[in-house]
Amino acid sequence: MELNDLPQMDPRALKATSVKAEDEHASSAEPQALKITAASSNPKMFTLPWHKPLATWTEDLLANLPRGISRHVVRFVHVGDEVYAMKEITRQVAEREYEILRRLQKLELPTVIPIAVVTGRHDRNGEPLEAILVTRHLKFSLPYRALFARNLQPDTAERLIDALAVLLVRLHLAGFYWGDVSLSNVLFLRDADAFSAFLVDAETGDLQVQLTDGQREYDIDLARTNIIGELMDLASGRLLPSDVDEIEVGNRLVDRYHSLWSTLTDTDKFGPDEMWKIEQRVNKLNDLGFDVDELEMKTAEDGKRVLVRPRVVDAGYASRKLLRLTGLDVQENQARRLLNDLDAYRASTWREGEELEIVATDWMREVYEPTVRMIPREYRSQIEPAQFFHEVLDHRWFLAEKAGHDVPMGEAVESYIQSVLPNYKLDDKAVNELNAEADSGVVDDEANYEKPIDDDDYNPDDDPDAAVWSH
Repeated sequence: MELNDLPQMDPRALKATSVKAEDEHASSAEPQALKITAASSNPKMFTLPWHKPLATWTEDLLANLPRGISRHVVRFVHVGDEVYAMKEITRQVAEREYEILRRLQKLELPTVIPIAVVTGRHDRNGEPLEAILVTRHLKFSLPYRALFARNLQPDTAERLIDALAVLLVRLHLAGFYWGDVSLSNVLFLRDADAFSAFLVDAETGDLQVQLTDGQREYDIDLARTNIIGELMDLASGRLLPSDVDEIEVGNRLVDRYHSLWSTLTDTDKFGPDEMWKIEQRVNKLNDLGFDVDELEMKTAEDGKRVLVRPRVVDAGYASRKLLRLTGLDVQENQARRLLNDLDAYRASTWREGEELEIVATDWMREVYEPTVRMIPREYRSQIEPAQFFHEVLDHRWFLAEKAGHDVPMGEAVESYIQSVLPNYKLDDKAVNELNAEADSGVVDDEANYEKPIDDDDYNPDDDPDAAVWSH
């Protein structure tokens, strides 16, 4: 094999960031002055109380959003008009995770967006504090425990697993070895009748040119073990439906992963008179939401078969099409549903011969925008407009089936708002209970302080756990 034929690291990943993390066990000196390396120009970043332990930041800075279980102190913080997730960890781990997330972001993979890494933190007495990794809060997303705190469909666990399988395949295709796959390290967004999964914790990950089968299988096996344990934990807290078999759900991840990986990477063998199957293979990949960049075709040694292997470029086939037509940037299944409604609108207005871009503009103005403007103000931070539109369409169909005739869109929206939308709301009590449970797994016990401590009153020497975050 020629040198040029060897797999190469994507240049987008190589040039993703100026931060080059050193080995976690390196003993280099900590920065003596505050240093913020940021991928954002938000000036409010510099006004935050970096000299205080994150667990003591005052409530006026914090956004009361549900947090997932973490070994570290995590808080959601208002920074100007943005909400950022802050995680307090060692400098080496913070820099490494920031570097990896930046690379994954450049590869357009589904992860939280890294904003900054803050090092060289010290309190007013000059004592060192841990570094902080800053990421943008993924709007409308929830950790898995928050999803199960609501009244959900019985197959929610299976749908989450399907989303995680897609995420894991996409990361593996890009050469990312996760090393700690679990529901706790993922955020979920509703995506029509399914979910989309986003990587939120990359501490143990490593981006390589290409993964071995052994690395992929280790990730899958670890994921299965972790997921079964997490679901058993939900069952013990009576958050999991009693008819859900935790082991069966864990096995589902393995099956779904292998099925999807095979569909995306296997080489098909066709006879010379079966070339139509190539289009069938491409259409199947598109239906799964993946674009095909190249098709590698060659004749087998016996000369009687054609070998075809697709080069999958990325997921997002439908979402990119919708973005081009309407400017809406939504999840893949949401995009499919909106495109289907656009097609129905085109047919119902007898405009099949008209350019789709023009019809899409009218559909946006006459159908989509009037509908999503009806979202009540108190729910606008709870549900994405595209998800709202999808669920209203479902609700309208059920109303029409029950009534035996078509139901006007406005009537369907009002009925949905009254009878379905309230299920989305997590009240402050539920959020506080989830966050208290999340904090119970934190190694840094300063997260359990009963109240913020003023710098003048706090003495690290009186805190037996201060060493956890002061090195």
